[in-house]
Amino acid sequence: MKKEDCIFCKIINKEIPSTIVYEDDEVIAFEDINPIAPVHVLIIPKEHIEMVTELNEENSKFLPKIYLVANKIAEIKGIKEKGFRIIVNCGEDGGQEVHHIHFHLIGGKKLPVNVL
Repeated sequence: MKKEDCIFCKIINKEIPSTIVYEDDEVIAFEDINPIAPVHVLIIPKEHIEMVTELNEENSKFLPKIYLVANKIAEIKGIKEKGFRIIVNCGEDGGQEVHHIHFHLIGGKKLPVNVL
């Protein structure tokens, strides 16, 4: 997929509205439009990387930041103490629908153990 056609890149560029929960120079996080839990936030790098298999030494520097941002969001949303889940889908068989690497932060209820 071309970066110009990517829905997440359009959200980053403010071409498509979204409910932004967190944003800095490297990462943006916004509410999922089809939540599967009371808290469902997508955390993405601003750099267009299609999926996990495209990560390398040069473009993976955002990864620690994703988890730090997840902790901040969990605190903001009031789920840090009780717990949450971070899910990354990769490729068609892995359930990835948008080809821009993204991390689902879900919580706000007791999540089933066998959700995956």
